[in-house]
Amino acid sequence: MPRKSLVKPDKAPRNRTIELTEEDHARYNELFSLEPDRSYTPDEVRDRVMLGDCVSGLAQLPPAWADLVIADPPYNLTKSYGQGVFSKIPAAEYRAWTEEWVAAVVRALKPGGSMYVCIDWESSGLMQEILGRHLIIKNRLTWKRDKGRGAAANWKNNMEDIWFAVAGENYTFNLEAVKVRKPIIAPYRDKSGQPKDWVEQPDGDHYRMTHPSNIWTDLTVPFWSMPENTPHPTQKPEKLFERLMLASSNPGDIVLDPFMGSGTTASVARRLDRHYAGFERDELFYKLILKRLETQKRLPVKGT
Repeated sequence: MPRKSLVKPDKAPRNRTIELTEEDHARYNELFSLEPDRSYTPDEVRDRVMLGDCVSGLAQLPPAWADLVIADPPYNLTKSYGQGVFSKIPAAEYRAWTEEWVAAVVRALKPGGSMYVCIDWESSGLMQEILGRHLIIKNRLTWKRDKGRGAAANWKNNMEDIWFAVAGENYTFNLEAVKVRKPIIAPYRDKSGQPKDWVEQPDGDHYRMTHPSNIWTDLTVPFWSMPENTPHPTQKPEKLFERLMLASSNPGDIVLDPFMGSGTTASVARRLDRHYAGFERDELFYKLILKRLETQKRLPVKGT
């Protein structure tokens, strides 16, 4: 069976999608896998993508070393992933698999660490139940994922959930890093005439930095003309993971991603001066992550 190259033969000139060629397959031939029956230290996997399963891999690492977890597991939907297909399985099987990987990931989380889990609406309740047995659930974030066609006899699904949970109440949350700029409708002033809890610009612009809500409608699913775009079918926006990292980690922290996919966690972590460690089972996407990280080195660093 011929190997997929992940390159469209009719790619448009403005298409900036990061794709693998046959030459890339030859270049990215050093794949890092954990050796069986051997224990590893966090230093040995820091800033590494590991080829393999997160459950067995995390068992080879000690507990309590990750400051933040961002997990985007396969949803219980039939979807093509690289060289294979994740087929929808019976609910009991999906529950058992979710229980297994969540327990493995929670074990790696430091006391006071935070965990975010992306999930679709059909399995959101299940994720809340399982996470709640291991961690303290703080919130459910919902973000607008407006992509794809609508259904003929149903409402178009354009949202996904992210469960936010912590290992103890002494957790990191950098509020100032994620405050939202909003225009002022009623510009109240104090007795001296100065703006009250808002900013007045010389050009007349009025705004206030407000607390972020748990509903996000300002995100764009990566598409062909964006330099972060890849052929991965469920890629999340860098802006989404950036917001999670800014809020729930600090420079120098380690961010664990048990399902690396297209490498968004690694890409964002490097840009924000965090460390990363993660697992990816598909060799095709593993190589795609390596190319994405190499491509990132040649791009200007964006402001946060």
